[in-house]
Amino acid sequence: MDLSGKHYKAFIERQEALKKQYSPQQAEKQHSKGKLTAFERINLLFDAGSFEEIYTFVTPAAQPVEFGKVEKSFGDGVIVGHGKVNGRLVFAYAQDFTIMGGSLGIIHAKKIAKIQEMALKMGSPIIGLIDSGGARIQEGVASLSGYASIFHNIIQSSGIIPQISVIMGPAAGGAVYSPALTDFVFMTNHTSYMFVTGPNVVKEVLNEEVSSDQLGGAEVHARKSGVAHMIYDDEENTILALKKFLSYLPSNNVENPPVVGDDGAVPDVNPKLRDIIPDDPNKAYDVKEVIHQIVDKNSFFETSELFAANIVTGLARLKGKTIGVVANQPKVLAGVLDIDSSTKGARFIRFCDAFNIPLLTLEDVPGFLPGVDQEHSGIIRHGAKMLFAYSEATVPKITVILRKAYGGAFIVMNSKNLGGDFNFAWPTAEIAVMGPDGAVAILYRKELAGSKNPSELKKELVKKYRDKVANPFIADESGYIDEVIDPAVTRKKIISAFTALNNKWVKVPARKHGNMPL
Repeated sequence: MDLSGKHYKAFIERQEALKKQYSPQQAEKQHSKGKLTAFERINLLFDAGSFEEIYTFVTPAAQPVEFGKVEKSFGDGVIVGHGKVNGRLVFAYAQDFTIMGGSLGIIHAKKIAKIQEMALKMGSPIIGLIDSGGARIQEGVASLSGYASIFHNIIQSSGIIPQISVIMGPAAGGAVYSPALTDFVFMTNHTSYMFVTGPNVVKEVLNEEVSSDQLGGAEVHARKSGVAHMIYDDEENTILALKKFLSYLPSNNVENPPVVGDDGAVPDVNPKLRDIIPDDPNKAYDVKEVIHQIVDKNSFFETSELFAANIVTGLARLKGKTIGVVANQPKVLAGVLDIDSSTKGARFIRFCDAFNIPLLTLEDVPGFLPGVDQEHSGIIRHGAKMLFAYSEATVPKITVILRKAYGGAFIVMNSKNLGGDFNFAWPTAEIAVMGPDGAVAILYRKELAGSKNPSELKKELVKKYRDKVANPFIADESGYIDEVIDPAVTRKKIISAFTALNNKWVKVPARKHGNMPL
């Protein structure tokens, strides 16, 4: 090829035009908002020099009707491609807010759809770095059809490859359903927000003044709505956390999660576990202390930490192997199950099951949250999600009852007859139809009413109930749990049980899909 010829000259001119498109002024504008550019995000996510961009020079679609200005640009406001993250193939798209506000036109949408299809074919995770003003108004229905294609592809890939959305700016209107359909959503505090209808619409329709951050900021979605699973203070930390999170996951549903070395820092027999549960059965403690004493050191990666904190979910490692952890949290609402915690738990369980991640359940649950609000809001339907998720899951499932396991909540938390493979209990466990106070109040109502000293009598009867009914040895001897174990050997027992379940295989009935109570 003649490098001085006209063809090479045209090639060079186009390369130079692309460079000019990404000016220092545009980068500075992003930086002034506390945001990185799309390329900076890509370079931070992927291993150095591994990212290969495709469809770099496509341009926006021609407008059938002139209405508003469409900027002539290469790439149409989105960077798509593939590369290595932690040495493994990953596909990604990054919307570029400096090009037409990252708005989605039909070419922009086709680029994303193409990279989605490639990720599915290759059996590799796909990451969406979202920073967009939404549908491109000038392109009308074409941009809406583009969103529909993206949504359709996400649904087709669901449960086959991990799909993660990282909100790094606005996501508004119908655009929010793209991240909502993916497995996990990361957000950056104060610079990202999501809402179906923005502050201006809220003001116009409801006459309420609200900022973008108050309406759909990271804190709102992490604490109140549960839409965001992880939030961080800046984009660098958000992307670094995403890379760490990906290290726990398999590339697709037919692979097992990656295995890393275990430094042996957490002993298999750990006497510290004997001292975490308080002597007073009504006193709170932090279940995360139990988790950290069981799993490999510094391996617990909590998900949805700020939402429905009465249940703890997250990924961890046990002898270097990924497991999913679901644990009741006595520190928050005494660890009861309510609507939000049931939904949070069920979603996490189903993700783990889809991607061959064994489940460890740490149980200390006094029941479901009572009250008119919970009943009228559908606690029956939402609580059933947990039942469905646990029972449907075919991955290895182990439960350790730490303390309370009462009533329907005992059943829900991966009980043996629901499909739990190994169910252990600590000597501090209380397994019964209901808590001692409630049971005594019902069973001995007349005796308590006629007693001269009802409080003393109740205290005596509660102790008797704990000893004779809620005692974990009764459940052990009846075969409803596998073994009452010394808390110190919990890690050792769990490792042994998961090893035994390593080749677990379940034949599921032929059906299109179950009908989960959504």
